[in-house]
Amino acid sequence: MFISLMTCFMTSTGHGEPAITPVRNDVRSWSANDGSPSMAMNIVGTPYSDVHRSWATAASVARNLAAIAVALIAAMLLAGSIGLVFERVIVRPVYGQHLKQILVTIGGAIIGEELIKVVWGPAQIPLPPPEALRGSILIGAASVEKLRLVSVAIGVVVLVALLYTLNRTKIGLLIRAGVQDREMVESLGYRIRRLFVGVFAAGSALAGLGGCLWGMNQQIVVPQIGGQVNVLLFIVIIIGGLGSTLGCLFGALLVGLISNYVGFLAPKLAMFSSIGLMVAVLLWRPQGLYPVTNR
Repeated sequence: MFISLMTCFMTSTGHGEPAITPVRNDVRSWSANDGSPSMAMNIVGTPYSDVHRSWATAASVARNLAAIAVALIAAMLLAGSIGLVFERVIVRPVYGQHLKQILVTIGGAIIGEELIKVVWGPAQIPLPPPEALRGSILIGAASVEKLRLVSVAIGVVVLVALLYTLNRTKIGLLIRAGVQDREMVESLGYRIRRLFVGVFAAGSALAGLGGCLWGMNQQIVVPQIGGQVNVLLFIVIIIGGLGSTLGCLFGALLVGLISNYVGFLAPKLAMFSSIGLMVAVLLWRPQGLYPVTNR
């Protein structure tokens, strides 16, 4: 900003004379060439306009990233609050009953979808990305969308935070121990129920984060946006292994790569590629690629 302001003050007034009248000829050369000091260094061009344009672009990107950050935080807070209520009212009575948990969560998703239609209607709502994050950039010979790069960066941060929390902190130790032997952990004086409620709320917040990023990548929001990925989520979890964070990462990478390559080589088989991959993995490793029991 300082360079751009100085460049503005040193430009011509429009009457053929510099805005700052120099006394010596060597100083006059600083005012030439649109007021750029470059001519004093025998550099022909307007590098300071490039600097000004770069700073303006960076400022625009920063503002857009700040707006996205506010939206993501709001989505996480709202989803975490809804998850907290959902856990207390619906999930808590069926702890330890996996089949009932699946039924009540799917039923809750259906009810939530209908409530969204009641409040916002069934029509599509456009959600265009910020101006500075539209388009794509070239990485080698590949063209990658800017918003997808932001999503990948956020995903990496979340993955590292989850791995560190689960494997390097006392809270993570209590979570893993509570899953294995809840009664033993409670006998040591820890309130494992409150911890599980917090874990459920944190998972709901991360679901809100993922939903917000998914909506921005799709650029439209519909009431069925959650149902569009439900099957893929189950496939990713089954391929990776139940309860495995790294397993979900490997499962998601495999599903994404297989879907894209099969869709490119044999479009008619694209719909069945993910299910076929899951079947092949389960025939090879019934507990998934990275089951918790093998760590």
